Amino acid sequence: MNSWTEVAVPNVVQVKDFPALVLTDTATSSKKALEKKRTYRMYVCGITPYDATHLGHAATYLTFDLINRYLRATGAHVSYVQNITDIDDPLLERANRDGVDWSELAQQQIDLFRSDMVHLRVIPPAHYIGAVEAIPLVVQAISELEEQSSIYPVDSDFYFSVKKDSDFGSRSNFSQAKMLEIFAERGGDPDRVGKSDPLDCLVWMSQRVNEPGWDSSLGKGRPGWHIECTAIALEYLDPSDLEETLIDIQGGGSDLIFPHHEMCAAQARVITGKELSASYVHAGMIGLDGEKMSKSKGNLVFVSRLIAEGVSPMVIRWALMSDHYRSDRMWSDDVLQEAHVAIDQLTAALAQKDCAPTEDLINSMVLALSDDLDTPLIVSQLKSWSSLTLSGAQGGNSDQLRVALDALLGLKI
Repeated sequence: MNSWTEVAVPNVVQVKDFPALVLTDTATSSKKALEKKRTYRMYVCGITPYDATHLGHAATYLTFDLINRYLRATGAHVSYVQNITDIDDPLLERANRDGVDWSELAQQQIDLFRSDMVHLRVIPPAHYIGAVEAIPLVVQAISELEEQSSIYPVDSDFYFSVKKDSDFGSRSNFSQAKMLEIFAERGGDPDRVGKSDPLDCLVWMSQRVNEPGWDSSLGKGRPGWHIECTAIALEYLDPSDLEETLIDIQGGGSDLIFPHHEMCAAQARVITGKELSASYVHAGMIGLDGEKMSKSKGNLVFVSRLIAEGVSPMVIRWALMSDHYRSDRMWSDDVLQEAHVAIDQLTAALAQKDCAPTEDLINSMVLALSDDLDTPLIVSQLKSWSSLTLSGAQGGNSDQLRVALDALLGLKI
């Protein structure tokens, strides 16, 4: 599957020293510095394309775009892979509800997602892989799990035995009761008769009536949710035998901590004997006017709709960076308006012939990003710089600041 248009990212030549990037690792619940390397492997879970890109999606992909930009700015190469779950129950349910072909619905929403990412200036992944095109990889991964005696049938479906991973639960750190509760809420089937353990997850679903299926050695059917990401990550990120973990960063929204990322990591460990990721990084959720934003509530705010209404994508980026990526936060008209004002002031300041000092500001931006992506601090610093500049302060180089804003924050002003 094709990714979206490449984003030109300038070099921040005036920054001589980039500290190691420190990120909060969900598995240890602590900040952890990434080892300085020439190449980083990053896998970020993509959308299920049955609805347009909402602000929760935007916040997640902006988070990993900032990570991507920082690591690139250090001179490193980032091997970035993202999947798209272009066959799954929610997609089929939506297509059935609306009386449309599921594949046409998926393609329509994938195209819209690509467009939103281009508008938001998110660096595209090197490999953008759909679940359907990854079916041969999924079948191979299931075969490798079967070699480890970790796959068993229930009727004509196949399940992964989570207890085959002795570290199961160590990435999410939830109690058994909490895992069962979340598993039931997020696509799991803990009460299915015939399973060895309530938390065992589906890896291959046999074809149901009036649903699509693909021929395989497992029978005609389609992949389970978690195994697609395991298979795609292992194939396209090409893990090195010389490193302790398979990849450097496994990322997504905090709603993926369990079961999705726990299951992916467990399957990868059983297949390879190694931990999937050095760091598990998760972005917080976005609410609207004091309520959780969700499809069931019908209160999603869509990126494409905001842009169609005339909102600048740079205003959206700024607004999402105004709070810390790990925090659950609320979206409102006030948040959007504050971002409008801030971007207008920054634009006016950058247009001045003389501006406030920029060298220390740029170095402070780098330090803030290196410390678990402290974008609220950067937002505060840029507001102060704009005010100083518009008050007549001098001694800076606005061209250098423009480059840094573009390269590090994705703000094209």
